[in-house]
Amino acid sequence: MIAAFFASGHAADLILGVLLVEAVWLRAGRGWSWSRVLGLIGPAALIVLGLRAALTGAQWWWVALPLAASLPLHLMDLRSRLDR
Repeated sequence: MIAAFFASGHAADLILGVLLVEAVWLRAGRGWSWSRVLGLIGPAALIVLGLRAALTGAQWWWVALPLAASLPLHLMDLRSRLDR
């Protein structure tokens, strides 16, 4: 049962749901700007999308694309932290 939960990608879906709740909380509850939320949550969401692709047996580039796309968001987050 647990193996099927992971193999179906639903474990990654659960993590994405938690990240969505966190993003809404940071925006609404803490008053963060959307760019700041995206810089913090975006890379994690993209990495989890890559994980989901790997768990479900997708082609290699479905794993690689979100991982590569997370780098610019990481850099955006780092830059915003240095500007403060």
